[in-house]
Amino acid sequence: MTSTTIASTPETRPARGRRAAVIALAAGLVVAALALLVAPSPHRLSDVRSGDPDSDERALADRVAAIVGDEGGGYRGLSVALVDPSGTTTATVGDPAGGPLFEIGSVTKVLTGMLLADLVEDGTVRPDEPLRALLPDVRFTDERVGDITLAELASHRSGLPRLATTSSTALRSAWANLRGANPYGEDVDDLRRQAADARVGSGRGEVHYSNFGMALLGQALAARTGTPYPELVSERILRPLGMSDTLLTVDDPPPPGLAAGSTASGRPVAAWSGVGYAPAGVGPRSTAADLAKLVAAVRDGRAPGATAAIPRFDAGDDSRIGYAWFTDQHDDQQITWHNGATGGFSSYVGFDRASGRAVVVLGNTDRGVEWIGIRLLGASAEPSATTASPWLVWMTLGLLLYVVVALPLLAFARAGHSAWWNSAPDRARLIATTLASVALLLVAHRLGTWLSVPPLLWALTAGVAAAGAALVVLRWRDLPLLAGGPRSLRWTAFAGSIASSVLVIGVTLTVW
Repeated sequence: MTSTTIASTPETRPARGRRAAVIALAAGLVVAALALLVAPSPHRLSDVRSGDPDSDERALADRVAAIVGDEGGGYRGLSVALVDPSGTTTATVGDPAGGPLFEIGSVTKVLTGMLLADLVEDGTVRPDEPLRALLPDVRFTDERVGDITLAELASHRSGLPRLATTSSTALRSAWANLRGANPYGEDVDDLRRQAADARVGSGRGEVHYSNFGMALLGQALAARTGTPYPELVSERILRPLGMSDTLLTVDDPPPPGLAAGSTASGRPVAAWSGVGYAPAGVGPRSTAADLAKLVAAVRDGRAPGATAAIPRFDAGDDSRIGYAWFTDQHDDQQITWHNGATGGFSSYVGFDRASGRAVVVLGNTDRGVEWIGIRLLGASAEPSATTASPWLVWMTLGLLLYVVVALPLLAFARAGHSAWWNSAPDRARLIATTLASVALLLVAHRLGTWLSVPPLLWALTAGVAAAGAALVVLRWRDLPLLAGGPRSLRWTAFAGSIASSVLVIGVTLTVW
């Protein structure tokens, strides 16, 4: 009987190969086309502008759009306010994404610095008062932490690290970054425990930016007055300035008008919150109009704690710092400012006393907006970079390269002659590789730097993977379940690979 060998005769193999190639090509093209519909979509500032034609609002929006120009990649929406001797003008450009309440991040630090200055002025605290005097119940492992003064905390000269990082907080932060979730969450008691375990570094007396130090300052001032930080700032700074749209905490359910944040590459991220780190900028939201009231009042010296903006200490690179407020020289202008950044927002406030101009710029992605504010003040500044660090670019390309190579190589490998895999392909390996490729495609989608790497590459990679998977399916009947190596070890590796891929896929899909 020869009928059972017809499918494998030399005459039929080219036909089978052509058929497999056509199927693989078709599968790749279809999947690539579908992948384009869900491919990464980096934000770009649209031409939508607020205000009626010929209004001051439209003129400001047009000016912002002209400043951004071709540098709009990575921006979604911008909310701005410009204050000059004639008054305040606000405008929006692009998509406010549910605004106007944007996360302001570290701009909150100027409120904390002003709170210190205001409490110093009425004698509640002294700038040279040590931290232990305000937190007497905290047992500091490093006594030098208790010796840090309030002025050192307010000017980032405490020697404390940027964040109180432990192994658990580092893991939590990495996990949150993968999921686009909130990396914070500490309450006041958590912050106190971190203070008890903290140690002073070698840079005390020099300016080294510390979110941890500023959070401690705000909570220490709250402890001295017996008033929670949000209420204290509202009572002493926000209400006197009429800043009714500034929220230091967001209630559940949240109020209307909260903008949604995202990365410049287009990945949505969760709002940041954490009562403990609120004085450093975790959680507070505001509007451009409300912050305009703040910068105008500080510029004029009429805000509570306005003396916080007075430069007191050298911050390096021709920069000086007061209580949180920085002062830099730009061309022939002296600009006092602070910026902020969270997972999905960026912010900048600044003023030039000589010209009388002040500015607020809020963005609902993580691309920096400082340069826009500086240009609105009339000084020159280079655009914030849109290119990612080289390691992020290589990470993105590496993930895509694995997917491009793994499935096709495995599909084309001849049984027993796969040097790349160092063993024959089998069904278990094909399943594990296919699932790992899907997982890596999802990870690349979420974490890839799509302002630097063309998003089209993601869709093409998905197409190549689909073509390889089609070839795998066509070879399925010819492959053993397991080939080579101890079976127990192979099954263990298979189970581990499947479990890790399913976990990654589950995490990424829950926050897609």
